[in-house]
Amino acid sequence: SRAFSAEFPLKKCMEGLFQRFPKDSGTAPGLTIYNLNLRCQMHKSGITIFLLIVFSLPVQAGFLIPMDSQQKNHLKAYGLVYHILEKKEKLSILLNYRGGSFLYDGETVFETQIKSRGVTIEFLSSAGVEKLRKREETGSFTSLNLQSAPRIAIYKPPSTLPWDDAVNMALDYAEIPYTRIYNPEILQGQLKNYDWLHLHHEDFTGQFGKFFSFARNLQWYQQSRLKYEAMASDLGFSRVADLKKEVARNIQSFVANGGFLFAMCSSTDTIDIALAAQNIDIVDPSLDRSPVTPDFNSKLDFSRTFAFQNFEVFTDPFVYEYSNIDINPQSTGILENEDVFALFEFDAEIDPIPSLLTQNHVRVIKGFLGQTTAFVRDKIKPRITILGETPGTNRIKYIYGSYEKGFFSFYGGHDPEDYQHLVGDAPTNLDLHRNSPGYRLILNNIFLPAAQNKKLKT
Repeated sequence: SRAFSAEFPLKKCMEGLFQRFPKDSGTAPGLTIYNLNLRCQMHKSGITIFLLIVFSLPVQAGFLIPMDSQQKNHLKAYGLVYHILEKKEKLSILLNYRGGSFLYDGETVFETQIKSRGVTIEFLSSAGVEKLRKREETGSFTSLNLQSAPRIAIYKPPSTLPWDDAVNMALDYAEIPYTRIYNPEILQGQLKNYDWLHLHHEDFTGQFGKFFSFARNLQWYQQSRLKYEAMASDLGFSRVADLKKEVARNIQSFVANGGFLFAMCSSTDTIDIALAAQNIDIVDPSLDRSPVTPDFNSKLDFSRTFAFQNFEVFTDPFVYEYSNIDINPQSTGILENEDVFALFEFDAEIDPIPSLLTQNHVRVIKGFLGQTTAFVRDKIKPRITILGETPGTNRIKYIYGSYEKGFFSFYGGHDPEDYQHLVGDAPTNLDLHRNSPGYRLILNNIFLPAAQNKKLKT
């Protein structure tokens, strides 16, 4: 309750009161009842009359975090959502409603967190929440309850390499906590401590990133090779390729046991290459002093992979590509200002997971390059769900699939706000891209483990 006092004629006193709280005032943020102590002086009698008027305004039932064009900072909004989940509060995502808005149905205001992040919210009364619920019953949108804050791990080497990681930057900017892990931690079985794992610019084939052609004489490349080789030896492997294959198997087991995997850039195709090449050598002798397996492409086992099939591997160290899974827009004549991809729209009641992964305030998003930029359509397994593609082409940008008890999604490209991010370029300043639709797709993935499974329609 708050006290309001005034000392002026009764008529003006009451007029002022109803100007302050008009009949259709809607919600009162953070307050449900106001106790108003009015001291109104009657001029004729000189008697002061004390009135206690209690107004019961619409009860605040929570707030909406809009994710459409009204949101001032989409990326920080995800951080607010994560913070609310950390506090074990009730929260849901409204799929296909205003860009995938979030509804907090509780009494805590979170004023400090909202202000510090500069996130737009809309307070709701009980009637407002009830109106939303009734609208959901008509099929306008579908809500998914978010149960808990997922435990997040990023697969990243301990050394600083001359490139950055868009997911790392997105989490830092949104103020979402995560743990960095790498080969030793994975081989020690630590993946079981996490719900969600991210892979970025990583080479699971043991070819040192395919940078040999332009970086073989550079100090950072030579030092990183020595560190990889020393790590492999310390962990009991004679070759880096053998270490990376074992790590890839451990990651696949993590997904099989119910984990969630999100990969970008070169990690999308190299993990599948490593899984398909478990029993053969695909590394050129100039890199590991071991001969490649004769006719290696015919011996790839596509039954082991997550998403891709019928691809060919490139072992030449002077070729920057790993395989023919990747398709670069420059090879198709698409210019930077023409490079876009479109998100598919899903029925959230039937396909809640693909719907969650594609929530956005726009449906067409500007493209961006990476060592693996996009995926050739006919190299993708039939059971994989396509989430985003370049219209009129065979370029697939964003895919999703399940593997035993878990799920994975692959997103081509390196940095959604830097079209051609080169080795050694400065990290992107996300404060300049706080409403980035490309970065939103990254952060959608984080809440996949938190979503309550709904029984799907058949």
